[in-house]
Amino acid sequence: MRRKKPEDLRSHRWYGVDNLRAFGHRSRTKQMGFASEDYAGKPIIAIVNTWSEMNPCHAHFRLRADEVKRGVWQAGGFPVELPAISLGEPLMKPTTMLYRNLLAMETEELLRANPIDGAVLLGGCDKTVPAMIMGAASMNLPAIFVPAGPMLRGNWRGAVLGSGSDVWKYWAEKRAGNLDDEAWGEIEDGIARSYGTCMTMGTASTMASAVEALGMTLPGASSIPAADSNHSRMATAAGRRIVEMVWEDLKPTDIMTGAAFENAVTVAMALGGSTNSIIHLIAMAGRAGAKLDLDRFDALSRRTPVIANLRPSGKYLMEDFYYAGGLRAAMARIADLLHLGCVTANGQTLGVNIDGAEVYNDDVVLPRERPLSQEGGLAVLRGNLAPDGAVIKHTAADPKLLKHAGPAMVFRDYNDMAARIDDPNLPVTPESVLVLQNAGPLGGPGMPEWGMLPVPQKLLRQGVRDMVRISDARMSGTSYGTCVLHVAPESFIGGPLGLVQTGDIIELDTPARGLTLRVPDAELARRRAAWIPPKVIYPRGFGLLHARHVTQADKGCDFDFLHGGSVVPEPEIH
Repeated sequence: MRRKKPEDLRSHRWYGVDNLRAFGHRSRTKQMGFASEDYAGKPIIAIVNTWSEMNPCHAHFRLRADEVKRGVWQAGGFPVELPAISLGEPLMKPTTMLYRNLLAMETEELLRANPIDGAVLLGGCDKTVPAMIMGAASMNLPAIFVPAGPMLRGNWRGAVLGSGSDVWKYWAEKRAGNLDDEAWGEIEDGIARSYGTCMTMGTASTMASAVEALGMTLPGASSIPAADSNHSRMATAAGRRIVEMVWEDLKPTDIMTGAAFENAVTVAMALGGSTNSIIHLIAMAGRAGAKLDLDRFDALSRRTPVIANLRPSGKYLMEDFYYAGGLRAAMARIADLLHLGCVTANGQTLGVNIDGAEVYNDDVVLPRERPLSQEGGLAVLRGNLAPDGAVIKHTAADPKLLKHAGPAMVFRDYNDMAARIDDPNLPVTPESVLVLQNAGPLGGPGMPEWGMLPVPQKLLRQGVRDMVRISDARMSGTSYGTCVLHVAPESFIGGPLGLVQTGDIIELDTPARGLTLRVPDAELARRRAAWIPPKVIYPRGFGLLHARHVTQADKGCDFDFLHGGSVVPEPEIH
């Protein structure tokens, strides 16, 4: 591979020519206190930083950005920090998913509009991971991802707490009358003990792991706890490596191939990862020009055992996973299922990166002969209720409910559900199927994480802890239960889910991958003819852009005008 020379750098067009424009660029850079020795003839590296005081998962990114800069300086590059919208999952409403594509657009345009030769992407909280990878793939400059890392384990009265998973568990006990306010307050104080992302195998850790398997991080980067000093050293190493990636001209599309995406899917399945990974990986593949759809997901899931004993499907947390050998060790256990020749961000193949990795705790990373599940954590369902597909995390569901038929209890939207779910007169039994409508990409809007509908209080008090629940929403990767999600097409645009009425019989057959509404076709046609399209919720701004251009869940919820590998011309410099 031919190495670039200084005059080949993209930034040379801004700084290295002899004209009035370049004079302005150089003088304004010197205005910030930099000398020509700092930047002349050197790769200019953007550190795209999603730090925000509205995002506790990224609270350490001010420091990490400085550590990345240290590595860039060490390798002879010129680092510049570019802030980007943060998408803090815990606090942002109605959902960060509404704004994933906004961050993807911002990442792409930040890199395009400025004199940037390569990028280090600082993300971690759920939607920041796919968004930044999507934007970097579309711009296709050398880029490397630095994941935020999981937070430390939670603690309450000697019990280990896991983000999200234990929130839902203990909230159900509180609603059932089994947990008092004092205990609930202690859990609130003890469940989030450091900066970093959720320490269960939620969406953040799933996507960080998938991006490492894809090849866009340094080996082992996704498993390091945020508060561990190894995380700081990894950030500096990424800063050094991106400078070399620029000289080598190693770009995202060189790494993010169809085979690499199959690696990412396989790893997500082996980890019992988040249902959200399906939407995000399909969108990411679309940006890279790689083919990936629901059927390929299901096929890869069927052949991949779950070997990570991590919540919500299993027992342990990400800190335990790191001490047990982390993702490199887990991938080594399923090496025969991976494309080991795929090139990664460090310039080596995936096979080289995982060679010699060992598992240090067989109860955390399980041997192949005793997996948590014989097939991957997610299954794709189809039927007359989901013609374009739906998903279920069957490893985190009650096995008795994976094949079930029962009468629907329909909620027309989230507010209707919230108003009625704890009504003691709600006509539900443990056999009922809870249905939430109008919670998809347009109906939410933004497809919020409402899919883990609460079990009605009257049933909680009877000891019920799981029911079949169906929606066109998503659910947190930290959630669990027999929840059918991402039903496509969504009810808001006239999908069959919007035609379901209370009392209709719905059949779930997970082993057969079926989701059926037992209503005659003629009756469904009658209901469809009477259906009145709802109005779009956002009348202006980004919400309106989202409403006009977002695709459905099975297509990754990207904007239709961003999907694909169309090349945008380099900006003119006048």
